[in-house]
Formats: sequence, structure tokens, C-alpha cells
Amino acid sequence: MRKRAFVAVAIASVISLAGCGKPAQSPSADRSAATGTLVDTPAPKGDVDRVTWNVPYGEPTSLDPLKSYNYPENEVLSNLCESLMRVNPDFSVTPGLAESADHPTPTTWVYNLRKGVKFWDGKEMTADDVVFSLKRHLDPAEGSYWAGDMLTGNIASVKKTGAYQVTVTLKKPDVVINDYMATPLGAVTEAAFTRQAGAKFGTPDKGVMCTGPFALKKWDKGSQVTLVRNDAYWDESRKAKAKEFDFRFIVDPATLTNALKTGEIDGSYDVPTDAVDQLSNATNGTLYLGKSMQMVAIIGTGDGPFSDPRVRTALLMATDREAISKTVFAGTAAPLRSVVPPGSYSYASKVYEDAYDKLLPTTVDIEGAKKLVQEAGKPSGPITIAYPSERTVYEDILAEVQSAGKKIGLDIQPKGVPSARYGAFFSDAEARKGYSGFMTTNYFDVPEPLAFLRNHIDPGSAENYDKFSAPEITALLDQASAENDDTKRAEFTAQIETKYMAKTPWLPIVAPSTRLFMNSKITGAPASFVYLYYPWAAAVGSAK
Repeated sequence: MRKRAFVAVAIASVISLAGCGKPAQSPSADRSAATGTLVDTPAPKGDVDRVTWNVPYGEPTSLDPLKSYNYPENEVLSNLCESLMRVNPDFSVTPGLAESADHPTPTTWVYNLRKGVKFWDGKEMTADDVVFSLKRHLDPAEGSYWAGDMLTGNIASVKKTGAYQVTVTLKKPDVVINDYMATPLGAVTEAAFTRQAGAKFGTPDKGVMCTGPFALKKWDKGSQVTLVRNDAYWDESRKAKAKEFDFRFIVDPATLTNALKTGEIDGSYDVPTDAVDQLSNATNGTLYLGKSMQMVAIIGTGDGPFSDPRVRTALLMATDREAISKTVFAGTAAPLRSVVPPGSYSYASKVYEDAYDKLLPTTVDIEGAKKLVQEAGKPSGPITIAYPSERTVYEDILAEVQSAGKKIGLDIQPKGVPSARYGAFFSDAEARKGYSGFMTTNYFDVPEPLAFLRNHIDPGSAENYDKFSAPEITALLDQASAENDDTKRAEFTAQIETKYMAKTPWLPIVAPSTRLFMNSKITGAPASFVYLYYPWAAAVGSAK
């Protein structure tokens, strides 16, 4: 079972807010997402002895790639364990530990491995290590969070086909899986070390054995994770600038803000939104707003009045998403028309932009919304929407949604659920029983709109929460997944997006920017939303 559940709970822990206003809507602003377009920060001028960085979502639970499907784990792991492919700060996907990836038949991917790549203990990475690492995801006993019908369920075999070559054979064509080889699904660990560590692999006691620009020096559970530079790193152009990199885990927004302002913490991604003004004017560092692949939405469960797409669409039309982006997110988010945020367009942008511009606009339309509610028979029952009770950001988003509902005759009832129980909403239908919807902050694993859409639409997907079914859209999914030509695939995907959003199973609210703060001593971290799978810490060095 893939653990997207914890993403929704974790990201909210650093976000605070103000009340909602009613700013004017500017045409096309919701597609431009101009609040965050940066990809890089200024290059460093030299090395640095130590960097102290914060992970605002708390401490990792594991550093095993199989168990890394959340912000805390991946923000650290991305600098330790590398994958066959690599997602870059500009959201391009290029070879990583694989020197090349060939696609000789619709169901075959051949990975030609780099020679001379060594694990931190000096042993050379081999095809056997790659086969072992990939097959771990296929073994139900391993409990990989990346396992699922559309990814591992479509892999027929993983075989060593040469001293430095591994071939992955699929059951049916899928061009998207190659991009996923840039995530922990394609991460390579040393087979002998992993076997010897057993169930303790990825824990503070045993750690991991990988090939990245940093090695794991020490994990003081409950305190910090310390990485040390891998001086034997295979990629000379990407060697780490910092000799040591310490990760702390401050989750309280006020404490984190103060630590950044005083210099106790050198940098952090996803800084609190209520600290944006303070950090924008800080004299000891710079706040960057970067390109993102994240979005905030309400997920419909198909329960009660929300089972009618006209009701869901009406509520979306009445909700002031521009106000939410400017006040709740302090101007660091853009109102959103689709579950596919425009920041994810890594190819054929014109095709996606044209389709996006034809979707339901984010301008408020009370009269149009009232008409849809009337067509739906003026449902009078409550529409209960859950959110994690400790996360006030969702409470304030739903305050605006509730106000919008009242204006069009809908009884929206936000209901806080303790975070300890909220995770079950993403994996257990019984937990969702009695709720019409629930809040999420979600993100793209890879810069491929098709990948995210099929997670929502495919009948076998764990993220198809309302059992959405449309055979004509499923057929388009298969066509798009088999299409190698980017433009043609984008055309198929745009059709899927249009048909799916017409039913609004998920109600897109805003697309947050990546919020990065670094003090004036350091620079180089990517500004874009790439820190979960790219070895970003290696780029951080001295600003002077």
C-alpha cells in the first residue's frame, strides 16, 4: 500500500495563516503561477565545513528506499541513495546511475549502468545490486510503499542481461515507469549490506549503504541526522560542497522562524507561510519562491450530496480560491483549476496550457453555482469535510469553503479529526464513512501529468477514493501510457484531464510555491520542488 496518506498530514504542520479576504481576480493569473517560478539559487563560491538544515515535517521514520514515500524521509534520503534516473531542478528526467535507458520494444526498458560507481564502503555497484534493489519492491513480504497495480504490478520481470545491464520487462506498455526510476522505486542499495542488515536496514542502528554524494555518518534518533561528504563520489561535477550536513527536525512554526532569523538553522524548505513577511525582510538571508508540483485539494468520497458532480462543481465555483492563495498562503500560492498544477508541465507545455485555459475558471460565480445546485435538486443534507484538527491551515481553507456553501444553499460542515487517525482516510474506506470529502496536500512524484491523473482515475488505484469509473477515460489512459511521442501523449493526457475535471472528483484549491530560506552564509540549493528525489544538498556551499 502506498503511503500518500502522511503527506497530507505532514505538510500542514508548518503552515499558519491569516483570515480570508476578497481580492480581485486577474485574468489568467491562475495558470501563470507567477508566485513561484525560480528553479535555482545563486551558485556557491566555495566549500563550507558544515551546514545545519531543518526538515519541518519531523524526523524520518526510515531511510530504506522502500519505506521512503514522504517528505521527512525523502528530503534526507535523496542525498544518500541514488536512482537509475534523476529528476533535475528544471524537472527534466535524465540518466542517473544508469548511463542510458533504452526502450527497444513497447514493454521493455533496458538500463545500461555506469561503470566504476562505488558504494561508500568501496565496493563497486553491479547489475546484481540493481536487480536486487528493484526486486525488493516486487516482493509483497518487503511491504514497499511504492508497490501498486500501475507500477510494480505491471512489471513482469527484472533481469541482469549483461555485466552492466538490467532489463525490465512490463506486462503492458508504459512510458511513465521510466520517470519513476528517478524516485526511490529506482534507488540502488548494496545487496550484501541490505541482506545483512535485514529488518534493521534504514534504521538508526544500521543505516543504509548507497552511492550518493553524502554518506550517513550518524543518526541520533530524536535529535538529528548527520551526513558526511563522499569524497570518492563518482560524479566529479556534482561533488558535495559541504563537508558535513546536519538535519534537524523543528516542526513548530514559531520556533523554526526564530531559528532561521537567529542563524541557529542555516536553511529550510517549506518555511511557515505566516513567516513569509518576516523572512522576506530578514537581514541575514533570502527567501526564494520556487517552481512547484504541489497542490491543495478537497477529495470527494462519493458520499451524500457530494456524490453529485454538479454539487461538487457548484461548490468549487463559489469558493474564492484567489482569496485563499493570497491570505491563507500569504501570496505564495496560485489558485488552481485542475488537479494537475501548471508547474508540472515538463514537455508539450502549449498543449497542456491550452487545455488548462479551457477548464472551469477560478473566478467566483455565485449565480452559476446556484443554478447547478438547483439542477441537482437543492440537496439539504450536510456535506461533512474532514481535516486534521491540529492543522489550522485546513480549518481556514474550509472556513472560506463553508462561507461559499452558504451563499449557494449548501450545508458545508468542516470536521477536525486527530492526525493520529487522519492518515487512515487515505487507506481505509471505513475511516472515510460518513464523510463527503477530506483535505489533502498532494504532490507529483515525477513531472508527468499522466502519472498523477492515472493515480486518480485507474479503477485499481488506491487514490481513486470515490471509485470513479469512466471506460472511455480508462481507454485513453492506456493509449497515453503507451505513447512515446511527447506531443501525442500530452494530447491524450489533456483529453483525460478535461473529461476528469468535468466531474470534479477532487476539488483543486491552490498550487503552493516551494518556499526556501537560506541565510547569507550559504547558497546553491535548488529553488524548485525537486528536493525529494534530487541530491540537492550537494549543491549547497559557501556564498562568500
